[in-house]
Amino acid sequence: MDIQVSGILGLLILIADVWAIINIVQSSASMVEKLIWILVVLLLPVIGLIVWFFAGPRGRAA
Repeated sequence: MDIQVSGILGLLILIADVWAIINIVQSSASMVEKLIWILVVLLLPVIGLIVWFFAGPRGRAA
């Protein structure tokens, strides 16, 4: 059961990271800021996602 729970948790983190990256790409931030945020989310999947959620770029490109 422990393997199944960690597998599901890993899948949820992957889905959340992909969602965050899509939102980062669609934001109105500069390309450098987008690249930095994407690297943070990819290199630190859980912590990067939490930091992005509270401090990441907001709004969509016009």
